[in-house]
Amino acid sequence: MSAVLVTLLALGSVPGAPAAWLGRLDPEQLLGSWYVVAMASGEKGFAVEKAMKNIEGVVVTLTPENNLKVLSSHHRLERCDLKVVELLRQSSAWVFENPSQGVLEYRVLSTNFRDYAIVFTQLERKDEAFSTVELYSRTQQASLEAARLFTRWSRGLGFLSQQQARLQADRECRRAPLSVLGTFRESGRTGGVFKESPTPCESGLQG
Repeated sequence: MSAVLVTLLALGSVPGAPAAWLGRLDPEQLLGSWYVVAMASGEKGFAVEKAMKNIEGVVVTLTPENNLKVLSSHHRLERCDLKVVELLRQSSAWVFENPSQGVLEYRVLSTNFRDYAIVFTQLERKDEAFSTVELYSRTQQASLEAARLFTRWSRGLGFLSQQQARLQADRECRRAPLSVLGTFRESGRTGGVFKESPTPCESGLQG
């Protein structure tokens, strides 16, 4: 068992821990639109580049096979790149993966089922493997409770202060996934297949 998993189990079982264990809950409560407003990451270079990291827009849907489909926007140069990852369910209802796309684990650590969720991921990109903790918020300004829990989870999982960041506002890309989701809703294909697509930033503000 990996050291990270041991830590997750310990944090989930200690009385007064920053989250309840979520193994029996319904993943559909994670669906819909979110903003990623804070992140902790072990990726090389993150500590240096974190001041330039922007808030990301994310839309989570459920496929007919009960897999999660996560559509996110990333601001690169003058464009908003839209990326989709389909995550396959593991034994726990709140743990997903897709090793073929570099996602070794996607786990919901904590959520109040209303306005925030804290998500842990183990990623593998090229020759680098690293973990992240992200704070999902229904609004661009997370609540004090959500921010506090994000900090506690990040520290508990061993992330140093320089590996944690509150992301900067990005008025151009943050709504791009929401615009795409609106298109799918209008066509009745919300659960359909998204394809990665670089989109001009301005188009993300439409809809």
